[in-house]
Amino acid sequence: MAEGISAVPIVDLGPLVRGGPDKLTAARAIDQACRGSGFFYVVGHGVDEALAARLDALCRAFFAQDLDRKMEIRMEKAGRAWRGYFPVGGELTSGKPDLKEGIYFGAEHEDDHPRVRARVPLHGKNLFPDLPGFREAALAWMAEMIRLGHVILEGMALGLGLPASYFSERYTADPTILFRAFHYPPPDGDAEGWGVGEHTDYGLLTILRQDDAGGLQVKSGGRWVEAPPVPGSFVCNIGDMLDRMTGGLYRSTPHRVHNRSGRNRLSLPFFFDPGWDAEIQAIDTSRADGRADERWDRQNVHEFRGTYGQWLLGKVAKVFPELGQAAGVT
Repeated sequence: MAEGISAVPIVDLGPLVRGGPDKLTAARAIDQACRGSGFFYVVGHGVDEALAARLDALCRAFFAQDLDRKMEIRMEKAGRAWRGYFPVGGELTSGKPDLKEGIYFGAEHEDDHPRVRARVPLHGKNLFPDLPGFREAALAWMAEMIRLGHVILEGMALGLGLPASYFSERYTADPTILFRAFHYPPPDGDAEGWGVGEHTDYGLLTILRQDDAGGLQVKSGGRWVEAPPVPGSFVCNIGDMLDRMTGGLYRSTPHRVHNRSGRNRLSLPFFFDPGWDAEIQAIDTSRADGRADERWDRQNVHEFRGTYGQWLLGKVAKVFPELGQAAGVT
């Protein structure tokens, strides 16, 4: 990726969604994108646009409320589950407050779930806004994103020359999922106003629905490339654990958000990641090239040994230090 890219590629998932004989065409396009930028748009994904529009409207209605109303579902109320609302500046990236507010959701875990009983962080019930239809729309959206995640990872497996079920059998039969709704207000005055600073994502795959405000930037070849909105698409990028699995063949690419539109920006990222207890293993151990000096955080993800749950806890505790301390994660 030394030379970098001039634009984020677009992949038509239609062949993979339909499951026809031409699905290798989409798989090769995904593989090429992952070897290059680590970012790609997907179209032909089959996600209902009416559902997307409904969720968009509900999220905007929530963020338009007074802060006191939004704080009724603040993250502190969910405790170890790490679900609910945080205000602008409440989340850190690289130790700096982000210029955004948001809501965290995940899989719905009842009180009798084994990990809830064991008080494992990031497991529990969601805190849904008290808006008619929000809970139903959010749960339907997460189900669609899980479906889409399986489709994309099947394409990745085929692109890597692996069985189509490689990821679903080893890592995502019971995936760790995180769905977030982010609102980026426009910066005040002349403030630079980074919505999210430079970072990489933690897991396997991120599937992002962005609105038409723009602001997403991808680092490629040492420079920043815009990832402007493409109507009806999702932006996908690979995370640190896929970087780890492929020995750096697929790079987890740094990205950031700068809302320069002068208006509110809504972002709906979904993180489709390995199961909590899944042991992260290299697909090709001969490729373990960490190149930590090239990463934004100078970390060598290829040195990690353990389960995805262990990796994720260490990361999330840095994003919300107070919650991490309360959950006993350091």
